[in-house]
Amino acid sequence: MQDSSQTQLTWLHNMHNSTAETPHTIRQCNGISSPQPETSEFSTGVLVLLALLMVLLALVTILGNVLVILAFIMDRNLRHRSNYFFLNLAISDFAVGAFCIPLYIPYALTGTWHLGRGLCKLWLVMDYLLCTASVFNIVLISYDRFLSVTKAVSYRVQRGIMSNPVVKMVAIWVFAFLLYCPAILLWEYVAGCSTVQEGQCHAEFFDNWYFLLCASTLEFFVPLLSVTYFNVHIFNNIQRRQRRGSIQDSEPPRSSSSSWRSCFMLKQGASSSLEAEDSVSSSIRAKKESLVAESLSPSRANSVTPENDLSVSFCARTRSKLHQDKKIAKSLAIIVCVFAICWAPYTLLMIIRGACQGTCVHNSLYDVTFWLLWLNSSLNPFLYPLCHDKFRMAFMKILCPKKFATLRSGSS
Repeated sequence: MQDSSQTQLTWLHNMHNSTAETPHTIRQCNGISSPQPETSEFSTGVLVLLALLMVLLALVTILGNVLVILAFIMDRNLRHRSNYFFLNLAISDFAVGAFCIPLYIPYALTGTWHLGRGLCKLWLVMDYLLCTASVFNIVLISYDRFLSVTKAVSYRVQRGIMSNPVVKMVAIWVFAFLLYCPAILLWEYVAGCSTVQEGQCHAEFFDNWYFLLCASTLEFFVPLLSVTYFNVHIFNNIQRRQRRGSIQDSEPPRSSSSSWRSCFMLKQGASSSLEAEDSVSSSIRAKKESLVAESLSPSRANSVTPENDLSVSFCARTRSKLHQDKKIAKSLAIIVCVFAICWAPYTLLMIIRGACQGTCVHNSLYDVTFWLLWLNSSLNPFLYPLCHDKFRMAFMKILCPKKFATLRSGSS
């Protein structure tokens, strides 16, 4: 009787253990060597310095992107169709600084995740989602600039749902979510076990070379090739228009009609920039200056006709638009180069690390490339005023209202 009761108790104990493991917990995969939680290898002074730098990076990322969002809200001149994509980029970069970086700082300093498995999953989803959305936004900005410079006429007359920037902005977030987030949430359930040990926080596919290669191709290599293609075509288009303009400027005009045809052909080949739509006053000033200069010249003193006036107007507008397109191309090239510098080391190192199961890449080197991704989110807000006059004026309006009022009164 005693043996049967002991057998029954043993059976009940085993049943309790088996039900405790499923379905609420996922067992650890056997034979998988995941990196162990490790204590910090730095001294206290170095840890304090690293903590200050990390907090500083988070603050710069938050404040810089908040400034971009506020500028977009307060300045109506920025609410152009293409600038909505800069707003989308600023939103994703702001969330990186406000959520991803602060939660990662204790983990980076101590080597142990103290916030629980649920918050770890949320952090992973947000981190991969926001960084991927940032990349896709850069591609969308490059594509929009490409259309505005090389296909100006069709770009201006775009109609329908695909011309709505909000639709494209939402599509960016959907595609970014589908690339990594389902794998983050469901990988361990499909595999039936987890490679993430207690005190760690990383994706289940962290050491899966095949998945990392496929995902990195869609997240980095395809976007990099795309923006490179767009930039090359933009610069080729501008150079072609410059050569055409220099040839026509070197030829003496035969008559007013030939001058009309010359400028009209040049106008057809020119692309209207997005920024030119918001700077009508500068175009008018350039037009007036050209008209005055031409009217005062001896050769034209007695031969000013309506046809010649229209010809001069077309030429002035064409030069203004070409100048604006040059600025667009330069600013886009800077943003894309910074993106490539910040993302290439991490992407290549992640693929190599997955191929060798983490044995050939030191953790410190991997962490440095990981922080480079977030550095890109803090640099983007500073690239806007560097590359775009409209953003520079909007920032000045917010940060230095007195100086902005002085400049505005002086220009008027």
